[in-house]
Amino acid sequence: MTGRPLQFASGRTLAIDCATKACSVALFENDSLIGGELRMLGRGHAEALIPMIASLPERGWAQRIVVSLGPGSFTGVRVGLAAARALALAWGSELTGYSSLTLMAAMAHEMHGARPVGVAMTGGHGEWFIQGFDAQGSQSRPLASLRPEAAVAATTEEIVVGDQAEALVAARGSGQAVALWPDACAVRLLPPSALLAETRPLYGRAPDARLPVGTSSAPPA
Repeated sequence: MTGRPLQFASGRTLAIDCATKACSVALFENDSLIGGELRMLGRGHAEALIPMIASLPERGWAQRIVVSLGPGSFTGVRVGLAAARALALAWGSELTGYSSLTLMAAMAHEMHGARPVGVAMTGGHGEWFIQGFDAQGSQSRPLASLRPEAAVAATTEEIVVGDQAEALVAARGSGQAVALWPDACAVRLLPPSALLAETRPLYGRAPDARLPVGTSSAPPA
């Protein structure tokens, strides 16, 4: 990873990432990883997450909790955030969030050095989540949810990571694809600016539900 990686304050930090098919947890003592697990799940995040946290040293207790806010599965994002909020309330812990695509870009920089990186992940309704990052790890293209053909046209970086990286590079006819999933054990690779104090879901696309034409969203007087 280029630049300065995240440095945790002294004590324990719990990381939770279940916004995608990859469900992972990690526990850090100061800046050292002392426990972690990643499972590839199609379904069942809600059933798997709490036992995974409970299997960590001291059942995952930490002064700080960092959680993926998405984008990814609507269910996975909500499960991870609900668990993080409940534990933060019970333990009196500090709570912050981060983007799963930013984490994958940081992981790619650790693997490939200071080079621009594009991220391509499965979205909803046949679309892909894409985002671009420069050689320093800063956003160069904003998060977008696009049909595959539009995602291919928008992604210009040679290195593309994510579960749709191979498909994107094949369709484009050039570049290097790296199949990659977000892993809570890698959150130390995030730049400090990646942590978000406002822990709202990053769904990456508008909700599917729409109000009927002519219907107001305002409550009745």
